[in-house]
Amino acid sequence: MRSRRLVLTVNGESHSIEIEEHRSLLDVLREDLGLTGTKKGCNAGDCGACTVLLDGEPVNSCLVLAVQAENQQVMTIEGVGDGDRLHPLQEAFVKHGAVQCGFCTPGVVMSAVALLQETPRPTKAQILEALSGNLCRCTGYYQIVDAIGAVVAGEK
Repeated sequence: MRSRRLVLTVNGESHSIEIEEHRSLLDVLREDLGLTGTKKGCNAGDCGACTVLLDGEPVNSCLVLAVQAENQQVMTIEGVGDGDRLHPLQEAFVKHGAVQCGFCTPGVVMSAVALLQETPRPTKAQILEALSGNLCRCTGYYQIVDAIGAVVAGEK
């Protein structure tokens, strides 16, 4: 197995690590950087639990090699809030009961963050489209869509 030194910028912080070239961004985030908020679900790009932002775009980190993320900005769920303050989306998810078991929540929030960065006032159809790569087995998506809609509407 070939390994190399890699510099990753994650949540605004630079990390220099030695990794085997075949490792996924998901595994490096969780195992090497200790950022376990990004979840390993299907490990095949189907569930969206591992969604992170790569230069602002949502990606399934299980399908991205860590070496592909070099010289790009990676944002994980740990980078969404501001210190101890939750992001408005995170607050809305709690308020609207959009978290049940919570396993899908980090990936869903990351997809929603990307949507709102690109489209600050999305329609319900745009919200549903943005979430199409995220599977949730608990909520039926109603509370998730309501939470995102509340942020769009400026509700506290």
